[in-house]
Amino acid sequence: MRTLFHDFLFTKGVFVRTSERGHEPELLTALAKLFNIRIVSNPEWVSIDMVTTASRNLGQDVPLPFYKGFPESVLKLSLDEIVIDRLLHYIRTYGMGDFSQAGHSLFEEEVVRKCFNESVEVRDFSIVSEKEAVAILQDVAGSLLASTRPLNDAHYALVRALIEDYGYEIVECNCKDTVVRLLLDIRDASYARFLKLSDVIRLVEWLQLQGYKSKDIKKLNLRNRDRKFLTAVLDIVFEGGDVDARTCLEKKKLWKGLLHHLHYQPKNDTAAQFLSDIRNNEARSVYSEFERLVNEGDAQTGTRDAANLLRAEKGAGAVLRHLDYLLSMSYPFGEIDYIIDQITSDNKILLIQLLYHYANGVSREPRVFKFQKLGMMRVYHEDGKKSIKPHSFLEENLAARVSLRVLSELERTCKGTLGKVYVDEGMRRIALPLQEGASMGGVGTLPRGSRLPIPEGKKIRAFTYWERVDDIDLSAFAIGEGGDQIEFSWRTCFYDSSIVFSGDETSGYDGGSEYFDIDIERLKKEVLPDYMRYLVFCDNVFSEVPFTDCMCKAGYMVRDIEDSGEIFEPKTVKSSFAITCASTFAYLFALDLETREIVWLNVARDSRARVAGTTSMHFLKDYLEATNVINLRDFACMLATEVVDNPAQADVVFSDKDEPMREGAEQIRSTDTERIIQLLN
Repeated sequence: MRTLFHDFLFTKGVFVRTSERGHEPELLTALAKLFNIRIVSNPEWVSIDMVTTASRNLGQDVPLPFYKGFPESVLKLSLDEIVIDRLLHYIRTYGMGDFSQAGHSLFEEEVVRKCFNESVEVRDFSIVSEKEAVAILQDVAGSLLASTRPLNDAHYALVRALIEDYGYEIVECNCKDTVVRLLLDIRDASYARFLKLSDVIRLVEWLQLQGYKSKDIKKLNLRNRDRKFLTAVLDIVFEGGDVDARTCLEKKKLWKGLLHHLHYQPKNDTAAQFLSDIRNNEARSVYSEFERLVNEGDAQTGTRDAANLLRAEKGAGAVLRHLDYLLSMSYPFGEIDYIIDQITSDNKILLIQLLYHYANGVSREPRVFKFQKLGMMRVYHEDGKKSIKPHSFLEENLAARVSLRVLSELERTCKGTLGKVYVDEGMRRIALPLQEGASMGGVGTLPRGSRLPIPEGKKIRAFTYWERVDDIDLSAFAIGEGGDQIEFSWRTCFYDSSIVFSGDETSGYDGGSEYFDIDIERLKKEVLPDYMRYLVFCDNVFSEVPFTDCMCKAGYMVRDIEDSGEIFEPKTVKSSFAITCASTFAYLFALDLETREIVWLNVARDSRARVAGTTSMHFLKDYLEATNVINLRDFACMLATEVVDNPAQADVVFSDKDEPMREGAEQIRSTDTERIIQLLN
């Protein structure tokens, strides 16, 4: 069984039985002593490879940082000594080009470490057979493939490996990005049955990037193998697929170029008619007709006719995606009522996205657009000179009215899905997994915007470590409600006992690491202005190598304020995930300084930035406040036929605790992201 299967199951608290056996008492003791892991089922199946799996996921033998005695030794150094240390290190590495060995402080005194005696939670694990493991993984894959949203790289790799190793058969795949990736990686054209014709352009975009390292599909020079494959895909779609020809007309130039490059010959009447439409300059797309009706149609009913056109040709979702525009162009008020009445949909994800949109207010300021493409997040800041026209903004009372209607529709479409439901209050902190395609997988990962409380008397130790690259930087940024930023990184040389940095490691090709220790209460009282609310952590590759070409892990530990033990202590690791994006920049997580909570970000950004802090992070506000709009508890209550106070009476229990449950009831934990994704679709 592949390593990726073992690693994914590890995040679920599951080991897989192997043929290697023996030394059960010693191995059980090793798991407990090194990682605080307790085997609660089939302990007789324990094996040495389980220690290896735990080490790979929680960290063991992690490279030392620049200050080997961090954090105690750093606190004993003066600011002058820290600055001189840095300068001498940079002279040797970037000045003289000597990256042959990891650099360390010249002034640091040796620190004698105490025995580890910090309080940590026990991790309960089960051991299952390979057959049971495969059944678990296939259930997970089915839930993931039910999603209409793109999968992250870890989830996609899991699905692909199940197909290749165990012949997993896909009967449903609702996300077109997932279909496209499977088509290109497995080269089985039969997956085209899950595509619409308009999705073929998306397939070409992925092919151009993956096979030709280009994002420009206007200049195709495909190999013969790829031309034949695309032709086979088109034939399958034309034969029995969804031929949404009018949607394709929205990208008529791209289609003309593609069909010409393929020398495509139609094999049935449907294909022949499509080629005729593409070549016909008079043929109109749905959106061109939509714009004509809005701007040139009847003054009294133009927007009504436009909304009806969208619903008929592209479905209710298209109407919802153009609500602001339709409402702002509607006149008289009777037309506004009609457009609001069009807010009907069974698409839970779209309705939740609209909730976020209207909850954040409809501002007249230049906006920030966040979207995912080709597996990474892109951020577009609207130019103030080219901002959207004033008439497309909604008045506050109208936006509030629309928000109430959207919420009502969401409650209607969710109601009665799960029967009797018990929901623990802790689920209020868990966000819904709507945009996980740009996230990365690993231990302790949660949907973006989820929150975890930080225990009193504890501090947070953020970490990153790497191999096969000279310099990765861990940075922290305090950000305020209005977007103000204060940087803590190798560049600022900030020196204070409330936020301690382990030093900038710039010669760690064979292994480097960096850390931040954060004492939240002291940081708030002694360092930061009152208007600073969050502390955001980022990773960036200064060496310009994308994360895909190196090994990099990041996460955090929860440590005692006066900690003992090693710098990196696996027992205290709450999250550890591999950064695998094809860029040089990633947002890790944030600390809410007001509520003492970890806020999950885990965002792979499409960026070649070598240095963090050069762009605004204000757009992260939507994620930082996500659970205030809607959270897992809200959603679970909407899904219920009845919400009960006793978990023993429920059909489904949403809780991270070991609740008393009746036989046959289902428990959904905050980490069961794939099951929550299934409920959203």
